[in-house]
Amino acid sequence: MKPTRSVLLIAVCLATVFAVSTVASADGFWGWWKHRDYERVKPRKRPKKRINVQLGPRPYYLVNDMDPGPLKDDLLECREGPFRRTDFSIGHRGAPVQFPEHTKESYEAAARMGAGILECDVTFTSDFELVCRHSQCDLHTTTNILATPLAEKCSEPFVPADPEAGTPASALCCTSDITLAEYKTLCGKMDASDPTATTVEEYLGGTARWRTDLYSSCGTLLSHAESIDLIYDLGGKFTPELKGPSVEMPFTADDGMEYTQEDYAQKMIDEYKEAGIRPRDVWAQSFNLNDVLYWINYTPRFGRQAVFLESAYYNGRDANDPSTWVRENDEDLYRMPDELRELGVRWFAPPMQNLIAADGDLIVPSALAHAARSARLRIIAWTIERSNPLSGAFGSPGFYYSSVLDNVNNDGDLYEVLDVLAFDVGIRGIFTDWPATVTYYANCMGL
Repeated sequence: MKPTRSVLLIAVCLATVFAVSTVASADGFWGWWKHRDYERVKPRKRPKKRINVQLGPRPYYLVNDMDPGPLKDDLLECREGPFRRTDFSIGHRGAPVQFPEHTKESYEAAARMGAGILECDVTFTSDFELVCRHSQCDLHTTTNILATPLAEKCSEPFVPADPEAGTPASALCCTSDITLAEYKTLCGKMDASDPTATTVEEYLGGTARWRTDLYSSCGTLLSHAESIDLIYDLGGKFTPELKGPSVEMPFTADDGMEYTQEDYAQKMIDEYKEAGIRPRDVWAQSFNLNDVLYWINYTPRFGRQAVFLESAYYNGRDANDPSTWVRENDEDLYRMPDELRELGVRWFAPPMQNLIAADGDLIVPSALAHAARSARLRIIAWTIERSNPLSGAFGSPGFYYSSVLDNVNNDGDLYEVLDVLAFDVGIRGIFTDWPATVTYYANCMGL
């Protein structure tokens, strides 16, 4: 049957409206064409070897430390395993309780402990290469740069503490101060510094008493592309976080080339395409909502799993008081969960204390958790095993338990919190500094 003249006329009108609106948009038609996610990723083959998941003694210590109850009984029943890798356990920078973060050794440890997804925080060097670092300017606390000739390139040189003036030791060394080749000559170490130091050697110490330097003689630093190859070979999936630049954007290199925020966001995705990684195995993250919307609009197959990391509740907003959830001005990127859904965001990741609240002796989902569930957002939480131990032996566990501090008093309570997050809040996974803890729980609970 041939289309009628009226049907053809309607089709032409719709096509014209689309073309005009596209060309009239901020990027125009050619901007859309340039950035569109048209490439088909040819998946690479997974290695045949399987990692034998090993959890070590910590999960058993935590379970034995729990108060008596049904949850403890359930977790004791599965203590002999077997244990398997699970996507519910997300290696936060690898396994940084004991291994220098974002190093080859840290990722390998996390994979051995059953983390199904591993995180590379992504920033860039002076020659626009992507590397794995939690902050663009943390090399002075996470590497040995101050003890090498590259210290001369640091944004701010080492300044010793002055006890008489009451000023702490300081330094500032950024990935954007050096090239990728120079970055690769450094050793990773535990993220720490000693503010009372009067020498570089003293400053490079300061590791928290409940962590360890046992495995940090010289951690192997990785570019983002190298982390993709390593994590793939380990059988893991990916959650790269595009870090907020510490330098003004667009960043101008020594040769005059400029690097925009869009270039940065696109390059991160391009490295997964070039490596043959399937979009469904990648959860790209950012605290910057505009980065997430860029991926949704211009790399839609990767954008489907783009994760908006929520930090608005640090700034006077109470996760359990919806009356504080208001935008301050037009530049405020804060959005209500239902607004995020309307913008195309599907994955939402607040810090875990913003997802839970105290109700007498009980730990319950927060108002934010209920709002996110009502908006049909998939929730990820961060970060368990990052605080001081809950026993209080090394000080208050603070930040990550701030909404339920009166409800936790022993290390085993960690599993009580995790159980509320998993079954009452309904999280899809949780970042952890020691993946074995979460892997044990997830296996016992069938997650």
